[in-house]
Amino acid sequence: MRVIIVGAGEVGSSIAASLSRSHEVVVVDNDPERVDSLTYSLDVLAIEGDGTSLATLREADVEDADMVIASTDDDETNLVVCGTAKTVDDPFTIARVKKVDYLDTWERAEQRAFGVDFMVCTNLLTAMDIVRVIGLPAARDVDPFAGGQVMMAEFEVRAESPVANQTVQQADRFDSLTFAAVLRNGDVAIPRGETAMRPDDKVVVIGSPESVQEFAREVAPDETPSADKELVVIGGSEIGFHTARLMEERDLRPRLIERDHERARELAEDLPHTVVMESDATDAEFLTREHVDEADVVIAALERDEKNLLVSVLAKQLGAERAIAVVEDGGYVDLFEKVGIDVAINPREVTAEEITRFTRENRAENIALIEDDQAEVLEIEVDEDSVLADTAIQDAVGDLPGGVVIGAITRDGEYVVPRGDTVVEVRDHVVVFVDSDVLDEVSAKL
Repeated sequence: MRVIIVGAGEVGSSIAASLSRSHEVVVVDNDPERVDSLTYSLDVLAIEGDGTSLATLREADVEDADMVIASTDDDETNLVVCGTAKTVDDPFTIARVKKVDYLDTWERAEQRAFGVDFMVCTNLLTAMDIVRVIGLPAARDVDPFAGGQVMMAEFEVRAESPVANQTVQQADRFDSLTFAAVLRNGDVAIPRGETAMRPDDKVVVIGSPESVQEFAREVAPDETPSADKELVVIGGSEIGFHTARLMEERDLRPRLIERDHERARELAEDLPHTVVMESDATDAEFLTREHVDEADVVIAALERDEKNLLVSVLAKQLGAERAIAVVEDGGYVDLFEKVGIDVAINPREVTAEEITRFTRENRAENIALIEDDQAEVLEIEVDEDSVLADTAIQDAVGDLPGGVVIGAITRDGEYVVPRGDTVVEVRDHVVVFVDSDVLDEVSAKL
């Protein structure tokens, strides 16, 4: 498949890196330094130019493109790119936008508006990611599969956690839960029964939502949010607003702090079940007076990374149980987590993951990227050509390389616990953990 990616920032570069292994990828950007960097770092054709220009798109051979992905940081530019590509031919177009208004217009149009076949809204996706993480104590990442019947979650094992230093066999007390991986010091390992989960390890589990929720309570008891939990959103940005709105839909009652008077008034009108407070969130006296130090979760959703870092650290120092911060610059994610922020969510990474899901050549219906793309969790529908078809899992894995874990199966809408003697049937939906080193080989066999 020939794919043209317009915009070589964090999102575009991430998508290009993921696709370049098995597709013909062309990247267009007007920054010569980015173009040079991609030319030497990835197996792609990098072109310097304006992606909204018909001449530039023709230089990228848009007539032969199967897909055009507009991933710049400017909404309007991305919409123009897709519309321009449609004037030449009919490639599948994907646009990244930040404003939810554009997504609403696109979804309501009888025909796809703006010449866009699929639209990804960064702000909404980020808010959804935050709310999923809030729902599970100690979770760093959460992704639903199989229409919500299967959940993948990544947990941090803290020193005080009851599962710290337990083996997988000791911690595996759930019928419908699979331990897919242990992440330690940047390495990804497939766990065995005797594998110990050490403090600061990250553990990836796949299972039914109920079993993942139960394991979350094992990892961090008494931290699962409920209506009586204190949830504080700092910043009335679009991400902050949608985070509070989604929490309201789940019968949670957050508080939101916004400095700007007019914005605070708008938020108070639009969020009937959220207490909106007008103040500067960097004011430690205000935070103490409003008992933010007693918060179970504080979400920093201000417009600048530096301020999100400041208020997150301040909230933790005052005594907040857990801090989640929005980090626009992916290079800062490790820094945030090293200074004690529990979860740093990068909107660009969330967006790249969502777009990547639509660009797989195989039958993957859903995808989650693990630890900077070191591994992936895929959902596939089994067909007659799959190595899994009509075969017991213990026999099928012999035809697969190491680094693969069958995490969950759904059949006719029902959850099937994957065990060695479980026979996988055609049309089953299977959720699989795959190390990126063997991804191409596994994809060809599944």
